[in-house]
Amino acid sequence: MRDSAGPARYSMVARVLHWSVVALIVIQFAIAWTMPDIHGGMRPVGLIGWHLSFGTAILAVMLVRLVWRLSHREPVAPETISAPLRRISRGTHALLYALLVALPLLGWANASARGWPVRLFGAIPLPPLSATGSPLGLWLGDVHGTVAIVLLAVIALHVAGALYHLLILRDRTVQRML
Repeated sequence: MRDSAGPARYSMVARVLHWSVVALIVIQFAIAWTMPDIHGGMRPVGLIGWHLSFGTAILAVMLVRLVWRLSHREPVAPETISAPLRRISRGTHALLYALLVALPLLGWANASARGWPVRLFGAIPLPPLSATGSPLGLWLGDVHGTVAIVLLAVIALHVAGALYHLLILRDRTVQRML
């Protein structure tokens, strides 16, 4: 869809999926920063249970978003964007997609190693990704925490890029997702 004031916009489905992931990530990180540290013998109740639920929701929405993205062309970007900026944008987006799929999978494997049930949207039981007590599954919990920090850095880069387009280039790139 193209409006007379600028470049083509993303479809409504793409925009809803994008902003749904944004909302889920904000909620998820708020929960992660306020939930208790996880120790052996803990049960997935309270904030930990919510963290698992939002993690599976992020994974589900990201898988739908990935299928949508692979089956639908993105709108044409403004012609004023340089080739190096296009490469940085594509790389950042690919990394965001990869991290937003990998991070919930790491958490799921860790929860499985702890013997915790994982449910999609808190209702639909999912199979364990690792055996209860698995040293690898437990170690993936540490990796999960590190990858979360990397995700925050890549999100910051993405937001910085959006602000660069909005405030410096003023090329209406940001408006494509609004």
